[in-house]
Amino acid sequence: MQSYSYLRPSAVHESTAGRTLALETSGGATPAGEAANPRFFSGFLTAPAAAATALLTVADVAAARYYRPSVTSSLDPVVTADGDRLRFESFSGCCGVYARLDVLAPGLDGDDVGHGTTNVDVNLPLRRALAGLGGLDPLHLAVGPEELTVKTFDGEFVEKKVPLPERWLRGFAEAQVLAAGFALRAEVPAVEAAAVLRALPRPTQRPDARTSRWVVPAGRTLRPTTRPAPGAVCLPGPERLLTLQTVLRHATTVRVYAPAAADAVDGAAPVAWEAELPGARLTLLLSPGASRGFSGEGGVLHDLATGPAAADAERVAELLAWEPRIDVTDLSAQAGLPAARVRAALTMLGTSGQIGYDLAEEAYFHRHLPYRAGAAETRNPRLRGARALVADGAVRLDGPLARVGKGDDAHVVRADDASGRLSCTCFWWAKYRGGRGPCKHVLAVGMVRGTAADAEATAVEGSETAR
Repeated sequence: MQSYSYLRPSAVHESTAGRTLALETSGGATPAGEAANPRFFSGFLTAPAAAATALLTVADVAAARYYRPSVTSSLDPVVTADGDRLRFESFSGCCGVYARLDVLAPGLDGDDVGHGTTNVDVNLPLRRALAGLGGLDPLHLAVGPEELTVKTFDGEFVEKKVPLPERWLRGFAEAQVLAAGFALRAEVPAVEAAAVLRALPRPTQRPDARTSRWVVPAGRTLRPTTRPAPGAVCLPGPERLLTLQTVLRHATTVRVYAPAAADAVDGAAPVAWEAELPGARLTLLLSPGASRGFSGEGGVLHDLATGPAAADAERVAELLAWEPRIDVTDLSAQAGLPAARVRAALTMLGTSGQIGYDLAEEAYFHRHLPYRAGAAETRNPRLRGARALVADGAVRLDGPLARVGKGDDAHVVRADDASGRLSCTCFWWAKYRGGRGPCKHVLAVGMVRGTAADAEATAVEGSETAR
């Protein structure tokens, strides 16, 4: 269970001075350490109607389940203050949709934005109030309590307990790994994107429904199609995009991102839609299928299996400070590590929720959730299984082949001659063909080969030193 403690409920307050959107915060991290109810911003939203609608979309995603929707679920969104912007993030209850609203510097007019990460209370009355906001009237935004004495005097202390926070954590890790491999595939006016959404299938109660669609970018338009085609972008479970409809009336441009080199199984692939709003951006990232949550995609496993990733992560973590943009090249120079090892370290940090990826800026960013990076192995059974196989001496290398396991449980792992990509004869590989990350046998072979390569490099260095 995850516990949230708020001093009072978030609400939209009306007064003679105008309207205030007061978002209450729960325990979180700041540069000064952990805070029970941190305060990150007080000022005005320069485009209040657009920001309120986009924030409601993030809350709607947190309250939704797109797979088996009869089951209710809701977690409070996470907010990160990066010094020049506020990021609001959430996952759907089924963990197959990730939403993020970035309110950028032009969208904020007020005090300096603080630094830190916390949860914000989004309750049903607040959702109704956000849905009713409109017009051009100014809207004051307060992220964090006006005064801490409210806990003692007004009697509105709110405590929530919700299940399954760890699935969100795994989702944060997998979403940033997927997004880092995306490329911009289309950029169209918001009216063109809205036309595509109007033509999408309606939500269905059938959990086994296969409703993938595709769009083919054609200049400044998107041409819908029901079949894969050259250059097409998959819309997996496209009904999950319908939550963008209310936002697009405020948007100017929509960008579509998808894997740069699609190696999707049965045509299914993740996709991200990004709506450009006045002073803000709203991003919706869809998993490769409505029944597939990000938490099981396995994209982090290769980096977690590398030997120095854990130690590198500690070094890299010391250099992070809620930066809105993490430059891998600069971080590599500061940490004294190759860029590839920095990226692996960022993946390791991502397993504790410390790293996200911004598609628009093609850069990582820092957040801080109350989880340890070292606990990544406990949340990834395939990684634990691979380490057990290596410890048991169950990996035998034979050129491009490797035999993993003993007796009737042995499987053959083969390296492709052209790409070097590993495949396996186990049931997991036969079912997913690498579409949900490597199996434990492929991971184990990678670990053993990596250890052998390190030993060979050390021997060469020793030989050269001796000369």
